[in-house]
Amino acid sequence: MNNKTETVTLANGCFWCSEAVFKRLKGVKSVLPGYAGGMVKDPSYEQICTGKTGHAESTQIEFDPKVISFEKILDIFWHTHNPTTLNRQGNDVGTQYRSAIFYHDQKQKELAEKSKKELEKEGVYKDSIVTEITPFKNFYVAEDYHKNYYESHKDAPYCNFVIDPKVHKLLQEYGNDVKEEYTNRY
Repeated sequence: MNNKTETVTLANGCFWCSEAVFKRLKGVKSVLPGYAGGMVKDPSYEQICTGKTGHAESTQIEFDPKVISFEKILDIFWHTHNPTTLNRQGNDVGTQYRSAIFYHDQKQKELAEKSKKELEKEGVYKDSIVTEITPFKNFYVAEDYHKNYYESHKDAPYCNFVIDPKVHKLLQEYGNDVKEEYTNRY
C-alpha cells in the first residue's frame, strides 16, 4: 500500500486561522505555521511583522491525496479567506498577510491557475482575485508558541472574532470533509 503524501504551502492571512481550518480536514496529516516566500533566512515573528522580509505568514500542509485532493484543499483555501484584498485579511495588514499559493510542482501550478480562473469566471467575488501563484522556494517553521494557537487560546478575543467564524464556515460548508473529532466542537 502506498502511503505517499503531498505538501502544499498556502498563505491566506493569519496562520493561526489557516492552521485551525486545515488541521480539521480528513486526509491532512500535519499543518505547520510558518513563513514562506521571502528573502530573509530563518526569520523571526518580529522580523515578519515589519513587512520587510518578503515572507508571508503561511501554512505548510501535508496531506494524503487518496483521502483529500489538492483541488479540495484549494476550494477550501479560496472560500475561507478573501483572495481579493491585496496584502490584507481583515484587520491584518501588510505583505506578510498576502494571499498566495506556493506551488511545489507543475501539477500544483496548473491546478491552482485553473481553480483561480474558474473562480473568477463564476463571479464568486465581485472584485478581482489578487492571490499570487508562485513557485515554492522556502518555508521556515514558526516559533513553537504559534503552533496549535487556536486550540490553546480559544477564549482569546482574536480567536472568538476572527478564527471562530472561519471554523464555523468550514463545518457548515465542508462538514463531510472534517475529521470526526472536530465535527461537534470548534
